[in-house]
Parts: sequence; C-alpha cells; structure tokens
Amino acid sequence: MTTAEHTHSILPAGMIPVEEARARILEHFHPLETEQVPLLDAIGQVLAADVVAGFNIPPMANTSMDGYAVRAADTAGATHATPRTLRVIGWLPAGQVYEGAVGPGEAVRIMTGAPMPGGADAIVPFEETDEEERPRPPVGSAAPPQIAFRANGPTDTVRIDVAAALRANVREVGEDVQTGEVVLKRGTVIGVRQVGVVASLGLDTVTVHRRPRVAILSTGDELLRPGEPLTPGKIYDANATGLAAAVRECGGIPHVLDVARDTVEALTARIHEALANCDLLVTSAGVSRGDFDVVKEVLAREGEIGFWTVNMRPGKPLAFGRFKGANGHAVPHLGLPGNPVSALMTFELFGRAAIYAMLGNPEGWQRPLIRARTEHRIASGDGRRFYARVFVRFEGDSYVVRLTGPQGSGVLTSMSLANGYAICREGGPAIEAGQDCDVILLDPALAHLPHKSAHS
Repeated sequence: MTTAEHTHSILPAGMIPVEEARARILEHFHPLETEQVPLLDAIGQVLAADVVAGFNIPPMANTSMDGYAVRAADTAGATHATPRTLRVIGWLPAGQVYEGAVGPGEAVRIMTGAPMPGGADAIVPFEETDEEERPRPPVGSAAPPQIAFRANGPTDTVRIDVAAALRANVREVGEDVQTGEVVLKRGTVIGVRQVGVVASLGLDTVTVHRRPRVAILSTGDELLRPGEPLTPGKIYDANATGLAAAVRECGGIPHVLDVARDTVEALTARIHEALANCDLLVTSAGVSRGDFDVVKEVLAREGEIGFWTVNMRPGKPLAFGRFKGANGHAVPHLGLPGNPVSALMTFELFGRAAIYAMLGNPEGWQRPLIRARTEHRIASGDGRRFYARVFVRFEGDSYVVRLTGPQGSGVLTSMSLANGYAICREGGPAIEAGQDCDVILLDPALAHLPHKSAHS
C-alpha cells in the first residue's frame, strides 16, 4: 500500500460519534500474551488461566474460636445454674496436632485454627466457661502460659456453662475450598480479595495477560519538560505526565519520551524510539488542521494513520492508525489533541478502553454512570457532545453537580477539581439549572450510594 492508500483506508468522511470512534479503535486491540508474575505484582491484571485448588481448605477440621474441644454429649443440659465440669487433659495451639484423644468427661484447651483432637466433636468458647474467672499467671512467672490458674494453684478441670451443639464452632474439611475446585476463573481481575484466596492455596505466582507498554510522546517546539527553567515563549508539557498517570491508573506501563521538536528528523527519531518496545504509541498535538504539516506528514509516512473529527467537546481532532514495530508486529497509534484538557478527555474515552482490552478486561474501562441534578446551566454551544467537568456530591437522596470552573480546553484546574463528567448530548438542548443529566463518576466510592439510575 502507498501512504495515501494507508491513510484513505482508515479515514472516514465527516464527524463521527464517540461510540463509533471507540469501536473502530478497539477492533485493533486484543489481550496481550500471558506471563507468570509474583502474586503481589499481579494487582489489576487479568487471569489468563483458571486457578484450581490442589487441596482442601481447611485441610483438616479445626476450631474457629479459642475454647475447649469437648464431646458435645458431655455438655448436654449445661446451664449457668447447672454447669458441667470436665477434666482438662491437654493444651493445643494452632500449628500443632494433639497426639491423644478426648474421652468421656474430658476436654482439651484449644486455640483458634488448631486441628480438632480425636474424639472431640464440638468447641465450647472461653466465654461459655469459667475461663475469665481464673487469675492469670503473675508477670514474670516461669509457669507455662498454657496452664490456667486458680487462686489455689493449677487446675485440670473446666466448668462448662452452656450445652454445646454437635460440631459447634468447628470449621469442617473443605468448608471453604475443595480439591480440584476452580477457585478463580480465567478472566478474573486480580485485586486484594483475590490475592488472599490465591495465597491460601499456597501459590505465590499467577498466570496473567501482561501489562501493555505505552509510549507517550508530546510534540512541539514550545514545550519544556517539568523541572527545566521557564523561558520566554515556552510552556511546560503537562500532557505527557498527565497521560502517563492515566496509563498507570489503568494498569499499563507508561514510558515518556523526550519532546519531539517540529522537524521531520526529530519526530521520526522519536517515533522509532517509541516503536522499539511498546504496545501502543500515544502522541499529543499535531492532529488538528492548524498544526504544522510536518507532524501529519511524518505520522502518515511512517505508518497507517487516519485523521478523524469526533463529535465531542473537548477533543474533536483525533488520529488513529498503526506503525510497523521493531519486531514486525503492528503497533497501534492514538493521536490526541494538544490542548491538555482535550488530551486527557480523549484518552479517557478511547485510550483507557484500548489499555483494558490489552489487559484482557474489555469492560474494565467503563466508569459508573449516574443521574444527577445540576446547579448550573450546561450547554455544548456548537451541537457536539459536551463533557463538562463537575464536582459531584450526594445531597438528601440524590446526586447534585456543579461546574468546577471555566470549561476551556486549556483550563487544567477544572480537571483537577472534578470528580465527574456531566454529559450534554449532541444535538440536544442545553441542560438547565435544576434539571437532571447523566454523569460519569471518576470516584468509584460515590457509585455505592443509593441514587437514581442513569438512562441507558
């Protein structure tokens, strides 16, 4: 194919809806290959294989409480008024096995997690015995801590004040997990709760889809890296750092390249550097009509690039295409607008979805959508779908939103103060103060409050 053919094969006519742009982009993204990683490093990654139990959990019947292992029949009829007295024949901490057996009229003092002694079929908690009435060994005493004391010395009996039901306070073999059971299915996202159950199976690694490596490239002669001295005519590059943070939040691995200057040589070199080891190239600036032709020329010459206009605000100009990577495989490219709010918003709607697709979690990019009453008028102004930066709060029994300030595409403070995006639909009327609107929640904790559901 020629460069022109590459471009025109992707380039659509006119402005396209957000959903269509995202669908066309996602056609090029699939779960990445698998890897085995340490369990704690897998947080946020997706299982590429079932996790199967190799043994029962618990592997043996054990006590769920500190108390006394008894024969339930020996406690029948016990009350505070008519207690039963049993002979204590031993003490069993967690991690050890009792070598004897509990016979009629006997009990073993037992700690939580310890395996049930032979002959015992119930646990009487300390709270249902005279345990708390017993003085403890004096501080510094050489007496073993497992021996209970009375005022007149060691005791080998315990008073039972409540009848124990058969198997009371006993965790049975395989009560949680049974041998051969699929504990976590392929496709499960590894989080804190999943880590615990995998560790309980004795596993310290899991097989997951690897994290995507995302190269981030800003273009423009006017840009400085944060930390450099500010000079006349220059501005700091907020896009690269902001986009890197967004990539990391999704679970990707960001790699920020040095700023590419507005020359064919500089931009070409940076693109080749990026393609050496990445799964996605994200650039900012150089995709709108007013940008230097060299940017579009290099992007189109080096790969298959289409320039679109998407029916949204902020962030109308968008580029998507593919480059030939160092190992011959196609590397997708997402070209975002240069204005910082536009860059972050287009990444929110398109870049996040791409990263989650590569992670093997194609629905993970979606944030909660709720209905909320607005305190301000929200209007697109030009008929495009408008994503307004808002602060969401819960008031009474519903959500309320207010604008976070001026909504210009260069006003980054409006992003930093926002915990949601209110949506003014394309082609529709303005949302007047006091009316309800759809809101994308950036703070997932807010989604768990009782609220009115969003429109589908």
